[in-house]
Amino acid sequence: MDSKSVEDMIEGLSGFHFSGFHMDGSKLNNIEKPTTTLTIENVHKQPFIIGVAGGAASGKTTVCDMIIQQLHDQRVVLVNQDSFYHELTEEELATVHEYNFDHPGENSSTNRDRKYHEHYDLLNSFDTEKLLDSMENLRHGQAVDIPNYDFKSYKNSVFPARRKLSQPQNFLQVNPSDVIILEGILIFHDPRVRELMNMKIFVDTDADVRLAIRIRRDTVEKGRDIGVVLDQYSKFVKSAFDDFILPTKKYADIIIPRGGDNHVAIDLIVQHIRTKLGQHDLCKIYPNLYVIQSTFQIRGMHTLIRDSQTTKHDFVFYADRLIRLVVEHGLGHLPFTEKQVITPTGSVYTGVDFCKRLCGVSVIRSGESMENALRACCKGIKIGKILIHREGEDNGQQLIYEKLPQDISERHVLLLDPILGTGLFLFMAPQGVHVVCKSFPRVKIVTSEIDIGLNEGFRVIPGMGEFGDRYFGTDDDDLQV
Repeated sequence: MDSKSVEDMIEGLSGFHFSGFHMDGSKLNNIEKPTTTLTIENVHKQPFIIGVAGGAASGKTTVCDMIIQQLHDQRVVLVNQDSFYHELTEEELATVHEYNFDHPGENSSTNRDRKYHEHYDLLNSFDTEKLLDSMENLRHGQAVDIPNYDFKSYKNSVFPARRKLSQPQNFLQVNPSDVIILEGILIFHDPRVRELMNMKIFVDTDADVRLAIRIRRDTVEKGRDIGVVLDQYSKFVKSAFDDFILPTKKYADIIIPRGGDNHVAIDLIVQHIRTKLGQHDLCKIYPNLYVIQSTFQIRGMHTLIRDSQTTKHDFVFYADRLIRLVVEHGLGHLPFTEKQVITPTGSVYTGVDFCKRLCGVSVIRSGESMENALRACCKGIKIGKILIHREGEDNGQQLIYEKLPQDISERHVLLLDPILGTGLFLFMAPQGVHVVCKSFPRVKIVTSEIDIGLNEGFRVIPGMGEFGDRYFGTDDDDLQV
């Protein structure tokens, strides 16, 4: 069986769920070779950006706090639109009660010197350009300085001097994170800001409840007179909500009634966020690519097996843990049938029946490291083997050995290989993702992590070296992992 016939066999199996297939020379030659060695610094994973909008005192901050609390194992940062209010001039401060803090402006580029009606409420209360600039830097992995707006003085307040700085600063440094929550009453108004968001949430709370919360907050936290609060609400806040904030509700992906009291809705949102965080950007391109959800445990295991100083015993232990997670996740993508059973209490439980007629195929030799995990999950599963040998300096691949179940065409096949560099994986290179996903769109690929890329020698970087040598404690340059 030549390598082309193996490709045809794989493509013909609609039930195929893992692919560790090393492409032949013709496939490899189509991969664009990098002109320079890639480094970690020049590739940054895009953060997941959540927009949270709603009327003033609707419970947006409570919702954000609950999301952050439940995503405690992720790096999450909150950016508040309120931080980007324009500072008021002395003239505006003299008539501050005539200032409309809830007006979005005719457009984001409106000159702030233009007046609205006979009052000193500016057509653009927020410095949207600065907000966009800050978000762009965060998206590209750069820390930003966010102003600290003080609602008592209506100016950016000053933080105490930092240990490394001799002078106090009127900004707070925000570092790039896995998740960025962007909160504000008019955060959906500008289309350029909306385009940044992966998820848009609108907190929908009854007007009377919002007013009651606003009165308590402004009188207690901001030290304002209740008469001033009610006057500002009737003059600006209510009309601004009806005219500018409520219409942006149509842009929301999710609407949460009752704000922070709706725990069920917030739990569902967090589950959805976790699913998205487990997906690499390439998953958005290829629907047949699945990256298991990243946690500190998984990142810790990757750190250990990638460390060149890790002992063979520890390497095998943590590699086996990762392999088991990948295999379990992959089995979850197999077709299933509903099944009802009677429990020991005499009750009926409706569940699913395990998929039948499976087989594994390991790529010798590194793929054999995944066999035990597959056997532990699938009792009595048949496992075949293929051996692919590197030919010459052009990185061509030749199938030199295969032993497969005779009825493999009638089974769901799980192809096992820890590393996909050029073509169940522990980690993959983007070049291999592109080649395999495009060539075999019906093949489901499951991995625990996608690396930066390939170097000029077609080695995955940062990678972990020769997996087979480190796992089995051997050193054979003739075998390709």
